[in-house]
Amino acid sequence: MTVTPGRSIQSFVLTLSLAISAACVAHAGSISTNDPPVAALADRRTGAIAFEALTPKSSRDLVLRKTTEKSVIAGVLTLPESAGAAGAPQAKVPAMVVVHGSSGVLKNGWAWAKRLNDMGIATFVIDNFTGRGVKETATDQSRLLPTADAAGALAALRLLATHPQIDPKRIGVIGFSRGGSAAINTALEPIRLAVVDGDLRFAAHVALYPGCAVPYLSAHLDGSPILMLLGGKDDYTPASNCLAYADELRARGASVRVVVYPDANHGFDSDAPPHFRPQPTTLHDCHGEIDLDAGAFTVEAGGQTSSGAAAEAALKQCTERGVTVGGDPEAREKAPQEVADFLKPIFELAR
Repeated sequence: MTVTPGRSIQSFVLTLSLAISAACVAHAGSISTNDPPVAALADRRTGAIAFEALTPKSSRDLVLRKTTEKSVIAGVLTLPESAGAAGAPQAKVPAMVVVHGSSGVLKNGWAWAKRLNDMGIATFVIDNFTGRGVKETATDQSRLLPTADAAGALAALRLLATHPQIDPKRIGVIGFSRGGSAAINTALEPIRLAVVDGDLRFAAHVALYPGCAVPYLSAHLDGSPILMLLGGKDDYTPASNCLAYADELRARGASVRVVVYPDANHGFDSDAPPHFRPQPTTLHDCHGEIDLDAGAFTVEAGGQTSSGAAAEAALKQCTERGVTVGGDPEAREKAPQEVADFLKPIFELAR
C-alpha cells in the first residue's frame, strides 16, 4: 500500500499499529494496494483492500444499467476494539463507509474514522480517485462523474456486507463536500439498484457540507434517514441549496435532519483557519436538477430555465472560481456529537 511516495505497505501497516489501535491515520493522500481486487471478505481481512467499482460515463447509463466499465479502487478497513481479534466469537459490529471530497483523501476523513471506531463502529475509508486516474476534481468537477463516487460507496457497502464481523443491516455512509453528495445520492434507488441487488442498502446517510446546486432526484428512495451538516457562511456549496434539496427529499418521503452552523465555512471540521482558495469551481448564481426517473437535466440561470445541451452550456457559463474553506471552532466541536446522536439509535449503540 502506498499512501505517500516510497512508503511500503509493511511500513504503513506498522505505523498504523503503533500509532493507534484502529487502522486510520491523519494525513492527506491516496489509498492504493498491490493486492488484487476482492469480491468478498470471508477471510475477515482488514487494512488496505482493493475492490472493483463501476465508473459510469453518464448518470443515465448508470441507472439504466448500461455501465460496464469498472475500476479497481481501494480502501482501508478498520474494526473497532469491540470487534475483538479476527476469529474471536464476537457480536457483529456496525460500519460506516467514509467518502472523501474533491481534494481526495484528507486528514478530516481519518479523524472521523477514528471517532467512529471509538464509538464501536467499523470504518472503511475509500479512495474514489486514485484507481480511476484522478488526483482531484476541485478545479474541474467534470473529471469524474458524481455518480462514480456513489458507485464506489455502494460497491464498498456490498463488500463490507460479506465480512463475518460486520452486520450488513447496520452499514452507513458519511461523506464530505463531493463525498457528502455521494452519501445522499446513495439513498436514491435508481443509483443503489444500479450497483447493489436485492434489499442491501445503507442504514444511514451522513453528509457534511455537500454540494446541492445540481442535485439528483428520484421519486424512489431507500427509506434510510439522512443527516446534513451545513455551514451558514459556505460560499463553496451554499447551505441555501441544500436546504431546498432537503425539502425536495422530504416531499418524496425521506427522513432528513439538517443542522446549519451559522458562522461556519466549507470544511468546518478542519483544523486549518478559514482561507481563500482561488482555483476551485463553484456555482453561486444558478442551480438545477437531474431527474433520474425521467432522464431530464435542467438548469435555472439568469431567470431562464434550460434543458439538455442548453443546460450544460448554462452551467458552464455560471461556474465561478474562488472559495473560502477552513475550520470553525463551534461546528468542529458540535458536529461529532450530532453525528453520534444520529447514529446511535440507528445502530443500536449504547447512548
